[in-house]
Parts: sequence; structure tokens; C-alpha cells
Amino acid sequence: MDFGIFTIGDITPDPHNGAAPSEHDKITNTITIAKHAEEAGLDVFATGQHHNPPFAAPANPPVLLAYLAAHTSKIKLSTSTTLITTTDPVRIAEDYSYLQHLAEGRMDLMMGRGNTGPVYPWFGKDIRQGIPLAIENYNLLHRLWREEDLNWQGKFRTPLQGFTATPRPLDDVAPFVWHGSIRSPEIAEQAAYYGDGFFHNNIFWNVEHTARMIELYRQRYEHYGHGQAHQAFVGLGGHVFIRKNSQDAVNEFRPYFDNAPVYGHGPSLEEFSAQTPLTVGSPQQIIDRYLSFHDWAGDFQRQLFLIDHAGLPLKTVLEQIDILAEDVIPVLRKEYAALKKADVPDAPTHEWLRERHQAGNDPIPGGGQHSPAAQERAARARQAGQEVNK
Repeated sequence: MDFGIFTIGDITPDPHNGAAPSEHDKITNTITIAKHAEEAGLDVFATGQHHNPPFAAPANPPVLLAYLAAHTSKIKLSTSTTLITTTDPVRIAEDYSYLQHLAEGRMDLMMGRGNTGPVYPWFGKDIRQGIPLAIENYNLLHRLWREEDLNWQGKFRTPLQGFTATPRPLDDVAPFVWHGSIRSPEIAEQAAYYGDGFFHNNIFWNVEHTARMIELYRQRYEHYGHGQAHQAFVGLGGHVFIRKNSQDAVNEFRPYFDNAPVYGHGPSLEEFSAQTPLTVGSPQQIIDRYLSFHDWAGDFQRQLFLIDHAGLPLKTVLEQIDILAEDVIPVLRKEYAALKKADVPDAPTHEWLRERHQAGNDPIPGGGQHSPAAQERAARARQAGQEVNK
């Protein structure tokens, strides 16, 4: 199971002194945070994509991730999110293939529509077409990574004739894709259709809603013949603030919560914590809360924590990473490993994807349930599951 952190790159004043980092400071702080995450032993660092204030997250995430690939050696580099609606699929195909080579496969990406309405017209798109854009653009991207001399025609961009995206993916294996969504069942369906991962960034949502979205994805993943429902690839978001003493954590974090651009001026910290994964307290409280996710999400492969939001000083962010890495994640890793069914795959890696590709077991989009090979794999998976559950 992957444990990591993600940033949305917000530039928010510190509520104690009103000081906000410059864009340059925020960018260099992000690099420091990513390097520190690797040094602490985390599995993933992920960055959002933004084109508007108050964010200094990269408008083109591969720029940041390529830099980090050159300055790290182990941590997996990802996005949270790559905007599939307002970024041209040809650009995504070529940029992320290039990143894949630079990172020696140590990367993946999360597709999302974005939740900032004004961005759409800046790139000549209509937010009312967000779902159709996501569906069509990803279909093209999926084919660009797998086909050469591609002839393609759609509704939202100019046609392609005999087009080959370059460079080709590393080892002829496309990067693993997570489809990120908060509220759109169409995106859960899309993830299942392709046999990709589904990431629910549930930092704003109650458990019941998130559980329904995951269950939909799992059911449709099995419907399309990619494996049993419990074998699907699920990722979850989260947000924590940790101190040795729980009341110290609450007292320290409350001013940041109250003034946060995405949290503040709404429900209280206590109300929000009761309804969402936000957990402020001691390491044991974090462990207990995040272990409970298994009760409603089942076995899943990725847990990412929002760690630097709301104007927290860099020193505090680095301390939070250390506490996560030393006191929380080792316990979560051990407990989730003990709970995991034997036939549930681990978090995807490039090596795993390459082996699957060489064995001819790549998912078949949509029609996978009609493929004899897919049916045979599904039958074997069901049999293995029955043996494990006896």
C-alpha cells in the first residue's frame, strides 16, 4: 500500500502574523517538502495543477516532477490532479511519457476535471461540457499511449491523421492512471471501463458518499471483466494535523483551519472533523481513524494526506511529515498488510505494469468482459478469492 502526501500549492497567509510566502518561496518550499518526504520514507509525492491565484502549484506538473525526479531516487512522483478537460491530450501524452523516461518509471498520474470554473474559458472550453470533455480526452490519451499512426476524430479538438505521440512510453508501457473525482459517478465508471484506478479525494465529503462512489467503481470494474470488485485499484485522500497531545494539536491547528481557503468560514473544526477524514489529534487518534477506512472502503492501494494547506509554516509541515513517517504510517502499513486479502494487488509500479504487459494481460477497455483471456483471468481471480475466503 502506498502512503504519501499531496499539495494543492495554495498561498495562504499565516493567521498569526498575516505573512504569506511569495510564489518563489512556495515553489522552493514544495521542493523541500517533496525531498523531505522521500528522506522520511514516504512512498508518494503528488502535486495539483492550477492556473489561478492563490495557488503556486504548477500549471504544467511535469516541470516540477521532472525536477524532483532528478533530485530523488525512490519516491513515486504523481499528480493530484492532471486537468484532462483543459489540457490537450496530445500534450499530456508527450509530457508524461517524457517524464516517465526521466523518472525511470517512478511516476503515475491522476486525471481530474478541476473545480475552478473560470479556468475552462481561458483554454477555450465550456465547463458545462466537463464530463464529455473528460471522457473524450481520456479516450484519446489512452490510445495515444498505445497506438502509432493514429487516425482519430472527436468533438472537442481537431482530428489527427497518422499521428504518433513521441516519445513512446517507457518499455512501451503507459503510466498507471488514477481517475480522481469527488462527486461524479461518470468518472468512477470511466475508471472501471479502462481497468484504471479510482481516487476519491474525500477531504470534503462524508463517509457514506465516498463509500457509495467506491462501491460503484468496484462493481463496474468487475462488470468489465478486469477482476473481482475487491481487487480494483482504489485511492483515498485525507488530511491530518498531529501532535503528541491531542489538545495541543487542536489548539495549534484551529487558527489555520478557521482561515483556510477551502475549509474556513464554514463548519467548525469539530463539525468538519466528524463529517470528513480531517483528523486533528495524537498519533494514535490518526491511526484509529485511518484504520477505520477499511471498514467501508475495503482493501485499497493508496492513501495520500494533504499536509501543507492553510498557511502552515514550512517548519511545521516538515515536522508533520516526520510524525507521519515515524509514528503513524508504520502502524498503518503493518495493520493494512495484515487485513489485505491475498488476491488483492499491491499499489501499481512500473515493473508490475511491464510484467503485466509482457504477459499480455493489459486491461481491455470496455469489452474486457467479452474477451476470452479476460474471462479466464476473471475466473481464476474468482477461484482464488473463494479459496482465500474459505
